[in-house]
Amino acid sequence: MFGLAIHGGAGTLPRADMSPERESEYRAGLAAALAAGFSVLDGGGSSVEAVTRAVAALEDDALFNAGRGAVFTLDGRNELDASIMDGATLAAGAVCGLTRIRNPIELARAVMERSEFVFLSGAGAEEFAASRGFEFVDGDYFHTAARWRQLERIRGGDGGVSPLTISHVGTVGAVALDSSGRLAAATSTGGMTGKRFGRIGDSPIIGAGTYADNRSCAVSATGSGEYFIRLGVAREICNLVRFKGMTIQQAADQVIHHELEDLHGDGGVIALTPDGQSAFSFNTPGMFRARISEGGTMEVGIYSDEK
Repeated sequence: MFGLAIHGGAGTLPRADMSPERESEYRAGLAAALAAGFSVLDGGGSSVEAVTRAVAALEDDALFNAGRGAVFTLDGRNELDASIMDGATLAAGAVCGLTRIRNPIELARAVMERSEFVFLSGAGAEEFAASRGFEFVDGDYFHTAARWRQLERIRGGDGGVSPLTISHVGTVGAVALDSSGRLAAATSTGGMTGKRFGRIGDSPIIGAGTYADNRSCAVSATGSGEYFIRLGVAREICNLVRFKGMTIQQAADQVIHHELEDLHGDGGVIALTPDGQSAFSFNTPGMFRARISEGGTMEVGIYSDEK
């Protein structure tokens, strides 16, 4: 038994604001990333490789707030964060504040597999990348017109746009179960539009935005990061499965629709268990999401009323 679920951020434009063409592009991007990860699992590959490939595909898609489509900080830079975790060993790797790495998830994995560390930041993370043979890209690689317009609206004091809403629509993640019964989770983001002071959200934080443990579940989160950090959302869901005996859907809903909402936070999660049960849970109008199981049936959704 194996399976894969991915997300491209929670929040979602209202249907009235989403053109059919743009919706089709989002669905195609999700399907392509799902296929990239599933091909690994279908060929007998590892869950770690599957989540890496799925997230890297989303990082390469300018529609999502990760990698090439990352949002801008207030001073017009792109600062990228990512994390990954192996549920079989509890090994983990995370990076934040990257400015020149095309696929942050690949560097997070290198930290996990090729260093004695878990979390590296900024210049130090990129120094490590250079020592491991990573190629660097110019800052222009991450520049997209749509993200720049969002920054200009924030800079101009546009009251009709929220930095949180336009940012966590696009954070990406994946959870996978391979044929050996190993879980893995990965998350990647460009952070918050117009962020200052080197702000870091939950995406690169193990236990908040990403967690995987073969004894319980794998989780990748997206949303208002400050709240996800306070709750330790990803680990909290796994704890409810492991210690309270909840199903994965019950655990995810408990954290997202009760604990997170009690703090007035919003967002969502994807989750997967060692026996192949998967869950989507979000308290926003929608979440870009997709999943596929061993039989090869693919589901892609955006809005909350889609099954």
